[in-house]
Amino acid sequence: MAAGGLLWLAAALGPGLAAPRYSPDWASLDARPLPAWFDQAKVGVFVHWGVFSVPAWGSEWFWWHWQGEHRADYERFMQQRFPPAASYADFAPHFTAYDFQPHEWARLFRRAGASNIRYGLYHSLLEWFNPLYLSDKESGFKTQNFVLKKTMPELYDLVLKYKPDLIWSDGDWEAPDSYWNSTSFLAWLYNNSPVKDTVVVNDRWCNNCSCHHGGFYNCADKYKPGTLLAHKWEMCSSIDKLSWGYRSNMHIDELMDVASIIEELVQTVSFGGNYLLNVGPTKEGVIVPIFQERLLALGRWLDINGEAIYESKPWRVQMENSTDAVWYTSKGAVVYAIFLTWPQNSVLQLSVPTASPATQVRNLKEKDLMHF
Repeated sequence: MAAGGLLWLAAALGPGLAAPRYSPDWASLDARPLPAWFDQAKVGVFVHWGVFSVPAWGSEWFWWHWQGEHRADYERFMQQRFPPAASYADFAPHFTAYDFQPHEWARLFRRAGASNIRYGLYHSLLEWFNPLYLSDKESGFKTQNFVLKKTMPELYDLVLKYKPDLIWSDGDWEAPDSYWNSTSFLAWLYNNSPVKDTVVVNDRWCNNCSCHHGGFYNCADKYKPGTLLAHKWEMCSSIDKLSWGYRSNMHIDELMDVASIIEELVQTVSFGGNYLLNVGPTKEGVIVPIFQERLLALGRWLDINGEAIYESKPWRVQMENSTDAVWYTSKGAVVYAIFLTWPQNSVLQLSVPTASPATQVRNLKEKDLMHF
């Protein structure tokens, strides 16, 4: 499976409140309030970086497409570029990270839109070709050798060693929670782990968990509910529309432009979601300039308009007359109208807000204050 990480660009976090004890069942675990920092953050950066960054071709599912599906294009790629007996493990020595500059990454992510960074980890429950997993799968998941000997010890170790603020679980779809021991792990995470008061998790913990159980809901990659949800959710998207990991064969028309990124962000936040934007670094640890340019452009937009995004809440109406040109967010008594295209004749007409003589209108860019 693809490995990766993520960083949530967050506002300051207030002191945590003492939490009740949670039992290892979904009724109890789902009742845990989501730590406030996550909803306040709104914008995050996803990083897919691993051995798949060595072939850097097709997608981060390179190993599966090559040796799981035996796709002709992947087999042809290997025949043309690597020795006949090459294995996926042979890529590992070439995953050098020679040019990895973590402080520069952090600086880039701050410039992409936040002053504070919270640290999260991606973790895949399954491994496509692990013999222990394949044996458990063959038994109909009646045995748990892979879970007990590999994936759960690894997950506990990640929490104890790195103390992440967020765990982005994946690889859940083939087996039930009773196989993965998901509820036992989450009960420990919420009750006894060193991050019990601040950690946030997603919903990918079993084959029927997505959009039903866990912390915030992912539901599916690039999920767009198209309406306001009662439960906190997230849209994860990627600048490269065809891959989460870096690939050398990407073309400019396969990348999201800045306007599309901003549109996804605004719509997501208006519907009460968080936006997680992905980049895939090279095997050397370089975030290529085109990805940097997109992140920096998002940051410039947020420098001006971030007040309408960070720590905002959905308003009573999410869009102007069911169009996709004007979107609303709110913060206390303040309502923000975010228009994605410049209005005709430079006149913005809003029919949803009800103005009064005391109403004040301000342009975030110009900082002009107008009275009705």
